[in-house]
Amino acid sequence: MNNRITRRDFIATGTAMSGALLLNPLNSLASHANANKKKRVAIVGTGSRALGMWSKDVQETYSDKVEFVGLCDINPGRLEFFKKACGFTCPTFNDFEKMMKDIKPDTLIVTTVDATHHEFIIRGMELGANIITEKPMTTDEEKCEAILQAEKKTGKKVTVTFNYRYSPHRAKLYELLRNDTIGELTSVDFHWYLDTSHGSDYFRRWHRLKEKGGTLWVHKATHHFDLLNWWIESDPAEVYATGALDFYGKNNPFRHTNCRPCPHKDKCNYYYDITKNKQYMDLYVTHEKHDGYLRDGCVWKEDINIYDKMAATIKYMNGVQVSYSLTTYSPYEGYRIAFNGKKGRIDAWIEESHPIEERPYDEIVVNKNFSTREFIQVSQGTSGHGGGDRLLKDKIFGGVTEDPLHQSASVRDGALSILVGIAARKSCETGKPIKLADLTSLELGVKRQFVQS
Repeated sequence: MNNRITRRDFIATGTAMSGALLLNPLNSLASHANANKKKRVAIVGTGSRALGMWSKDVQETYSDKVEFVGLCDINPGRLEFFKKACGFTCPTFNDFEKMMKDIKPDTLIVTTVDATHHEFIIRGMELGANIITEKPMTTDEEKCEAILQAEKKTGKKVTVTFNYRYSPHRAKLYELLRNDTIGELTSVDFHWYLDTSHGSDYFRRWHRLKEKGGTLWVHKATHHFDLLNWWIESDPAEVYATGALDFYGKNNPFRHTNCRPCPHKDKCNYYYDITKNKQYMDLYVTHEKHDGYLRDGCVWKEDINIYDKMAATIKYMNGVQVSYSLTTYSPYEGYRIAFNGKKGRIDAWIEESHPIEERPYDEIVVNKNFSTREFIQVSQGTSGHGGGDRLLKDKIFGGVTEDPLHQSASVRDGALSILVGIAARKSCETGKPIKLADLTSLELGVKRQFVQS
């Protein structure tokens, strides 16, 4: 090639690029080509999360921008069903190293068991891929530090998929806080309730084991801690927490391995008939013989070693205090949150148990000191997680570059969210407050550092 540009090239490229092309035609043409190049994506971990969120829908919605080039899972039966269910034609692998070296994807989606995320994130970056990882990014501080160092060393990028940031209701809360609606923020009350269906499900799956999911302080609450970090716009500094297992697990007079053969199903309110869920039957039950994983495990199993009720006090670098709790056996699903400021208070109560047609909008209540009460109605989104799923995928795959509310989540965001949970877990175990600065090399600041999207 030479540094000349022909009239045909100029016309084909378009007059909008003419200035850049004349200044540096080689670089400009390369940038234009890269912008139109499909993202070559591989997935490791072909369970229900990948199937429902990161595969077929992505291919159908962003087919002009995304190409799936490889799938990997330790369960060969589940892997082949996943491929067929998505309509993919890409190769499948049980060996992660072989997949990465054979197909060389530029993007790797990690949706494996939480405690293994770090293995695939780190090795994926070492083998040349940028990473999109499900939350939590990982489950302990050593693995977190290893990921932080690997991103620095490889120059690759880790994106953590915090879809809750993108829901219209939570985005509106962010806007109200940034607009000084209640003055300087001083404290937050945040209480999350998992109902007897969703909450119990964590105790029948692999999440019931601390060594796999890091407890719900990490697997579930990392969502909530990320929201707090984002809303407050400061780094968390210290956590004191308590937790107990006083409902599920050993707290029942009878139990079995799993629900299907259980002799107690007629008297157990938590009996789960997985045979009524065709997708789970096809994805999990049919392929139990390969790995022994029981998707309808008993919620009363004595090996359960995570907490089912949790409470924490979180101190932030800017002085904001948070009172947080998580209950896993509530009659309804949702949360209550209140932001207390020097000029007023913002309240919200979200009950997610009700179908969207029964609650077409979520409400925010603004109380200003010495003033009237204001009710703000925020329309529900049309995708999962309060409308956040589609907006998140548009940002990752759809070419959306604007990020006015700083909703993109980097490796630092992923780290800080799990570190709150890790600190809470350590506090439960030691009975002492835990300082986040003692856990990793991250430097904490009064003002949050935003990701460059």
